[in-house]
Amino acid sequence: CKQSTDKNMSHIAQDWEPVVLRKNKPAGGAAAGAAGGAPKGGTSKQTTTGVDIRKLEADDDDAPMRLPTVSQDLRVAIAQARQAKGMSQKDLAAKLMIPAKTIQEYEAGKAIPNNALIAKIERNLGCKLPRNSK
Repeated sequence: CKQSTDKNMSHIAQDWEPVVLRKNKPAGGAAAGAAGGAPKGGTSKQTTTGVDIRKLEADDDDAPMRLPTVSQDLRVAIAQARQAKGMSQKDLAAKLMIPAKTIQEYEAGKAIPNNALIAKIERNLGCKLPRNSK
């Protein structure tokens, strides 16, 4: 059984040469970019109507998608309920077993609302908080 395996493996050779990957340097340096406003790369990126696709993609960049953040009502409600209980942000975070930064983000309006976490805050503070719509 051992001999048959050795015969089958005799044609396989291991290549131990190191592989080095490098970025290609642009040919011509700065002279290649000075071709009078023509797109770099040599191929035209235009639609059938003659509109440059790169310009269309650039137009979409001016309206980035924004994720919903905590509402003003929720921010104020969490802060008021926490202060009514005499707790600091750090105390509330420790009680909820979450980082203090999370409570800071909720009260600053930078957090993305999570209804499960809001429910957990409600239970610990003993009050009803405004929720975001699904």
